[in-house]
Amino acid sequence: MSQRIVPESMKSWYESLHFAPAVIDGNHVRCSGMIGVDLGSGVCPKDPAEQFDLAFKNLGDVLNAAETSFSDVLEMTTFHVGLQTHLEIFLEIKDQYLTEPYPAWTAIGVSELAISDAIVEIRVTATK
Repeated sequence: MSQRIVPESMKSWYESLHFAPAVIDGNHVRCSGMIGVDLGSGVCPKDPAEQFDLAFKNLGDVLNAAETSFSDVLEMTTFHVGLQTHLEIFLEIKDQYLTEPYPAWTAIGVSELAISDAIVEIRVTATK
């Protein structure tokens, strides 16, 4: 049986959008995609570096609630609006959160994300 992970900061999103920020499935924590959005206001910062940092902070909250951390991340998929434009900045922010041994990673360019002005969504699977 799986367990849903909903940090306190994301309860209103869970209730209104009907999705779990993460699910523990056996020895894996499967996180939903996290966008660089202020959870209180629902607004994404205009500055890409701020938005990337906020996406990783939101993801960190989910991992912490699941009693894991960035060091437990096995696989990461990122979805980018303007992938080539923002990749260098994204790499700088990513490397503040993920260190060796690095997870498997796939970066995908997309035309839009679920929240207006969002330019990145980060989804990971971690080991428990």
